[in-house]
Amino acid sequence: MANYFSIFLVLVSAVTGLVWLAWAFYLAPKRAAELQHTSSASVSGASESGRSALIQDEVEMPAWVDTCVQMFPIFFGVMIFRSFIYEPFQIPSGSMMPTLLEGDFILVEKFAYGLKDPVFRSEIVETGEIQRGDVVVFKYPLDTNIDYIKRVVGLPGETIIYSNKQVFIQAPCEPGKLCERPQPVSLESLGDSEFIQRGVALDLFNEKLGDVEHQILRNPGNPSPAYKYDVPDGHYFVLGDNRDNSQDSRFWGFVPEENLVGKATFIWISFDFGRQEKDFLPTWVPTGVRFERVGSIK
Repeated sequence: MANYFSIFLVLVSAVTGLVWLAWAFYLAPKRAAELQHTSSASVSGASESGRSALIQDEVEMPAWVDTCVQMFPIFFGVMIFRSFIYEPFQIPSGSMMPTLLEGDFILVEKFAYGLKDPVFRSEIVETGEIQRGDVVVFKYPLDTNIDYIKRVVGLPGETIIYSNKQVFIQAPCEPGKLCERPQPVSLESLGDSEFIQRGVALDLFNEKLGDVEHQILRNPGNPSPAYKYDVPDGHYFVLGDNRDNSQDSRFWGFVPEENLVGKATFIWISFDFGRQEKDFLPTWVPTGVRFERVGSIK
């Protein structure tokens, strides 16, 4: 849906801008020339400057053109802001708890990794590199009309092992050479969390990915089979911070670099949606505002 809105902004910006240009450089001068010819024949004794002033007063901009002229800077400004600077997103699920909660509204930095055109999403210029631990928004590889948000764990060429609910990372290794042993990601238990899913209190851990230290949740009741993933070149392995309640690279594969939308950087508002279907107000009406959650995303 976000991509459809970007296309809509491009189209309305183009249409309103073309109307503005057509009026300024073709329609208005043509109308003025017609009035000039008419006034030359019908207004005698008036000076040239007087006739010109009279003509300018009579060349009135039609209402629909005036609307386009007024709306073009708004549509164009929003298009530039959303396409190249920041784009707002709403967190729709709990797969990134405790970092992001359902009802958080975030800003995604579009220029973090590269500037892309808003329609075909072709990279115009590269501006940065993805770092391990970044929280990124990307186009879901199985349906690029859907936006997903996860944390980058594995980089291109690496081997990721997920065993006993812990991440192990093996650096890229050339065939025929001695490979480094997989290194465990730093993990520290913080005990029970405040979050409960299906009647079970989730365990809270501190995890450190590169220079990024953040918190994750694990369900002590869920089994944890061991898996091994070889990350292809130009792709990334991503996980949700709510490890036992996240559809991520463990299930549907890797994220191609061209699918990246940007880096999640800031929570600008957070709403609590706690209404039931039986309540008088609809469920989409917030029950409160979580001001304490406003701030940077780790």
